[in-house]
Amino acid sequence: MTQTPQPSGTPSTPDALPPVAVVGAGSMGAGIAQVAAQAGHDVHLVDVRPGAAAEAVERLTSTLRKLAGKGKITADAAEEAIGHFVVGPAADGDLTALPPMGLVIEAAVERLDVKQDIFRTLGSHQPAETLLASNTSSLDIAAIAEGVDEPGRVIGLHFFNPPPLMKLVEVVRGGNSSPQALDRATALVRSWGKTPVRCTSTPGFIVNRVARPFYGEAQRMAQRGSASPADLDLALTRYAGFAMGPFRLTDLIGQDVNYAVGESVWEQTDRDPRYEPTAYQKDLVDAGTLGRKSGRGVYAYGEDGAPQDAEGDEFAARALATGPVESNVVARTLSMLVNEAVDLVHRGEATREDVDTAMRLGTNYPKGPFEWLDELGAATVLENLRVMDAAYPGGRYRPSEALVALVEGAVEDGEAHTQKQNARGDDA
Repeated sequence: MTQTPQPSGTPSTPDALPPVAVVGAGSMGAGIAQVAAQAGHDVHLVDVRPGAAAEAVERLTSTLRKLAGKGKITADAAEEAIGHFVVGPAADGDLTALPPMGLVIEAAVERLDVKQDIFRTLGSHQPAETLLASNTSSLDIAAIAEGVDEPGRVIGLHFFNPPPLMKLVEVVRGGNSSPQALDRATALVRSWGKTPVRCTSTPGFIVNRVARPFYGEAQRMAQRGSASPADLDLALTRYAGFAMGPFRLTDLIGQDVNYAVGESVWEQTDRDPRYEPTAYQKDLVDAGTLGRKSGRGVYAYGEDGAPQDAEGDEFAARALATGPVESNVVARTLSMLVNEAVDLVHRGEATREDVDTAMRLGTNYPKGPFEWLDELGAATVLENLRVMDAAYPGGRYRPSEALVALVEGAVEDGEAHTQKQNARGDDA
C-alpha cells in the first residue's frame, strides 16, 4: 500500500495511467476503488471520517488476497492492485490537499448539499482537465455541478453494487457536461472492463426509473389482496423469467433503500402517478420490517438468511400469469416496463440499445424492454395499458405517446429522435 502520494497527478512514465481519487470510502466507494486499482491506476481514497480511508484499504487488501487464495486472481495481480491504493494527505477529508488527478469519483452520502460542497472544492483545487464524476443514483448532475469551475467536466458515473462484480456503469450527462468529458469517461470505464451506457440526468437515470413498475405492480396487487407475495414472486420468476421476484428482491435490497429510491424518482418527477410509491412498501418501512437485514420484511428470515415463508402455489402463479390483464402480474409488469422504456427513448434520454443493455446488466432482467416490445407487440402492450387505465384511472397507466405512435403512427419515432440528437453531439 502506498502511504504517501506523488507530488503531482502527472504520470511518472509515458505508460502510467492517470491517478484516480474516490471520495467516500464506504462499500460502494471502496468497490469502485478496487475496480480502478485492478485496472492499474493509483487510487487515492478520501473520507471525511478520520481513519476510514485507511480502514477501507485494509479491507480491500484482505479482499484481494482472499480472491488470490481462491484462485479468482493471481497473487501477483492482487499485490499489484494493493500497491495502487494511496492513503495520502487528503485521506481524512481535506480535498484541498488532494494532488492533481485524472479522475475524481464522488461516492459520498446521497445529499445534494454535501455533494455540492465536495464538487465546489474539487473544482477550485483540481486542474481544469480533471474529470469530476458523481456516483449518485438519482440526484441531478447539473445541480451537483452548481458553482464548479469548468462545469463541463462534471458528469455522472453510476456504478452498481457491488462494483467489482457488476458490469454496468451509467455514464450520465448533466445539463453542462461536455461531449469530450462523456467520451473520456466512457472510454475509461470500458478500459476497466465495464459496460458503459449513456443517458441524460433524469430522475433515476435508466435503471432506477425503468425498473419502478417491477416493484410497483406486484405491490399494488398484494396491497389490494389480489394475490400473495409468494404467488406473485413465483409468477414473475416462472413465467416471465426474472431471476428473483419483486418481494424477494426488495427484501434483499432493503425495503427502506428501495422505497427511498422510488420516492426520490416520484418527487423529482413532480409526483407523477406513474412513480408513486405504494402504501404497502411504506408500511413495511414504517414498521421497521426492512427485509433480510432486519430478519423480517415481506418474508421472515432464518439465521442462514433464507426466507422461511416464500414458497408460492403453482396453480395460483399460473393463474397470475395467464388471466386477464387486471389480474395478470406478468402482463401488467411487462407492459409498464415497456411503456416506461419507450417513453424514455422518445424523450431522447438514451438509445433503445442502451436501455436494453442497462436493464439486462443492471437488474439482471432476462430481456430488455425493447426485446419484450418486439415479442409482445406494441398493439398488445397499448391495449393492456388502456385496460388498466380504464380500471385504475389517474395517470399511472397512461400510454406513452411514442407507444401510441408505434401503433397509430401519430408522432415521430423516438429512436429517430435520439439518433438526431446523437448526430448533433447532444447525446448522453
